[in-house]
Amino acid sequence: MTASGAQAPPTPRGRMWPLYAAGFTTAFGAHGVAASLGGQSPDAVTSLLVLGGLLALYDGAEVLLKPVFGTLADRIGARPVLLGGLVAFACASAVYALADNPGALWAARLGQGAAASAFSPSASALVARLNPAGTHGRAFGGYGFYKSLGYTLGPLLGGVLVWAGGLRLLFAVMAVLAAAVAVWAALTVPRVPPLPRTRQTVLDLARRLAERTFWQPTAALAAATAALSVGVGFLPVSGAAAGLGPVATGAAVSVLAACAAVVQPAAGRALDAGRITTRAGLAAGLAITAAGLALAVVPGLAGVLASAVLIGAGTGLITPLGFAALAASTPQERLGQTMGTAELGRELGDAGGPLLVAAVATAATLAHGYAALALLLVIAPVALLAGALRARG
Repeated sequence: MTASGAQAPPTPRGRMWPLYAAGFTTAFGAHGVAASLGGQSPDAVTSLLVLGGLLALYDGAEVLLKPVFGTLADRIGARPVLLGGLVAFACASAVYALADNPGALWAARLGQGAAASAFSPSASALVARLNPAGTHGRAFGGYGFYKSLGYTLGPLLGGVLVWAGGLRLLFAVMAVLAAAVAVWAALTVPRVPPLPRTRQTVLDLARRLAERTFWQPTAALAAATAALSVGVGFLPVSGAAAGLGPVATGAAVSVLAACAAVVQPAAGRALDAGRITTRAGLAAGLAITAAGLALAVVPGLAGVLASAVLIGAGTGLITPLGFAALAASTPQERLGQTMGTAELGRELGDAGGPLLVAAVATAATLAHGYAALALLLVIAPVALLAGALRARG
């Protein structure tokens, strides 16, 4: 308590924990339900087409709405959008928890995606606003760690909850989780008023998004997300083709997610300490990720595990550096818009990577699909290195 009797403000670290929890919530909401829909809701998921539609609802809402809510966060403040998104996520989850019918499931999934579109970029903007520029790497590394933890534990925890009480229990737990995080954030996250902004036309926005300081980190983030999605989706296919069982392939995917989670805080600390630069770190991360995709063609458990480790490590290196670079190059009054648009790039990579690999694999083989994506990732670090050499010259 202070001398006046008012409660002392939370420490900077304490203010970050609700934001980390928000990142975990959106990741858990995305993967916890997605991993359980196909096998645990036969009354609502009557075909593969219906399953695909339910899976696409969440990501589709994020693609469309994240830039919108990011801009709104700049206009009225990131904290209200964060709290409103968490409350909306809790309400959307409660829809199916209270009404067990196919229509409620569709409505709940769409509402969850729209709500995550609000609080995810707002949380990223607050991570940048509440931390000095010199600690952005550490801050985004911690945020990325807990978000990766949500992706990792989502299928496992979701499966346990569905086994214990059905899909409605999973939605009920997500409703309680989002509501608890909303209350925690309301009590802990300080009010960060919106900053005065100059008028921005569509042309001004296009010019800012075309700047190298925006599109290079965003492209790296999209490439990392594409590789991560391909690793999660296709490494089990490669393992099964090599005769590995579901336990081995599932362990490989867990290793990928765990490596991504562990590397992010270390990468953020290295950036803040000056041990790596953004340009070199992004180039190294893309090269490591490309090497992981290349190793996916090696048959057997060794190839699958090596691929998982490198893809996880490479994407874990890219993620905090990319977001820290965006925060450093963006005026604070436009942070929400930038983070929302960058998240849009990640969502496009999340969808585009598997589509590219699947298309090439259909025309040739899965190995050619891995090689195609690896080649795209190799081009980026070569271009970054060439730019650095030109700058030195």
